[in-house]
Amino acid sequence: MTVIRIAAAGLALLLAAACTAPAPPRGLASTADATTCAPPQGAPGPETATTIDVIEQAYFCILGAYYSGATLDARSLLSAGFAALTQELNRSGRDLPEATMPALTGDRRTDWAAFEAAYRRTTDRVPDLRDRLAVVTLEAIVAGLGDNHARWAHDVKRPPDYYDGDGYGLGLLANVHGPQVDGSPGVALPPLFVTTVQGGAARAAGLRPGDVIESVNGSAPFIDGKATPAIAALYPAYPEARPVRLRLLRQSTGRHWSVTLKPGLYQQDWADLRVVTSKLLDDDIAYVRMRGFAPDSADRVLKAISRLRTGRTLSGVVLDLRGNGGGSPVEATRLVSAFGHGKVTAYQCTVDGRCETSRTDDTVELLGLPLVVLIDRGCASACEHFSSAVKDLRLGLLVGTRTAGVISGPAQPHLLANNTSLSFPARHHLGPDREVIDRIGVPPDHHVPLTSRDATAGRDPALAKAMALLDK
Repeated sequence: MTVIRIAAAGLALLLAAACTAPAPPRGLASTADATTCAPPQGAPGPETATTIDVIEQAYFCILGAYYSGATLDARSLLSAGFAALTQELNRSGRDLPEATMPALTGDRRTDWAAFEAAYRRTTDRVPDLRDRLAVVTLEAIVAGLGDNHARWAHDVKRPPDYYDGDGYGLGLLANVHGPQVDGSPGVALPPLFVTTVQGGAARAAGLRPGDVIESVNGSAPFIDGKATPAIAALYPAYPEARPVRLRLLRQSTGRHWSVTLKPGLYQQDWADLRVVTSKLLDDDIAYVRMRGFAPDSADRVLKAISRLRTGRTLSGVVLDLRGNGGGSPVEATRLVSAFGHGKVTAYQCTVDGRCETSRTDDTVELLGLPLVVLIDRGCASACEHFSSAVKDLRLGLLVGTRTAGVISGPAQPHLLANNTSLSFPARHHLGPDREVIDRIGVPPDHHVPLTSRDATAGRDPALAKAMALLDK
């Protein structure tokens, strides 16, 4: 497993099953749209260039199959795409008088024709930039949806000499990571500090948990209490392997110093690679950490609890979902089902309010044990599906901090003509009480944040609170 910065929702995109696109909204020609949204069939061929024809395919795919495609004002997508095109021209020092946005009427096909004509007129003047302009235009159209489970997967590279067991990056995790960096930076709270040193450059430089990061490449990680884009540099994605300069404070000694960390491969500890790890606490509490809702992960959790239960009476279970970026909603439902039967765990709804229910799998044997779940802002997607079900159905208690709020809906992949993948939800997620969790998150029953001083001292206040609750 390579630690390349991926949005928390990315795992959910990889695990989601492909679906057939729904009927196109009125006004879209069925002959053109019949092949617009094709679910992947086997492994795609090698990626080819992104062209205006691929952008057109993606545009109509979104309008025909996205959750709110039937009611979406498509002009917002075209405007976002053309804005990105002109910004890239400006960055390249090649701005053109022809690069003007055409008038849009609200008719999707007429507007596309006008957009395409302006796009071709512009890119024909800069043929050497054509490939790059196509990429930024399509990226911006997808980003224009404002949906944390909408992705265009293309040009995915691995570090050189990749092999299982390697991590890639600076070798550290901070208290702001995952969905906070990529999806909801506004929820991050200062200060920025190291929570885990995994290896690599961070370990070689002597960084420790609790070290406060005062600046990243000379920029403040927070301004007026709000996170800045500088934080993203802590989680570099290959091939953007540029050194990162950090200004640090070690509160225990008052020392200030600077260090430059070069991203690279490093050997991870085996425990950091496993999706499910477990141990016994105080001789009668089963502690299970789950890093993602990967295939069979629910069964692995239940087997781990069963092993810890052998020969003793357990007083409860602590399930640690901090930093769990999500994955399969099926696995989330199966795990919930070990704590309650005959329940609705979520709703998946269309834009006009028609909902499908996700129900517990009552073939899963009930554990019959008190449950405390540890959550934080790194708990996203399927992790929030599970956490909201535990809270709403009163199956246990949540301890820690509010979850990420990155759960728009299960994403479905669609293959584009250049063998890239466009993924987005056809339905949106609601919790068991029909509440919106996306962009809001699931609040804990007991708010117990981690501080830099806790990290320095090796304390885990959320875990301590969970154990106290189970000891009552």
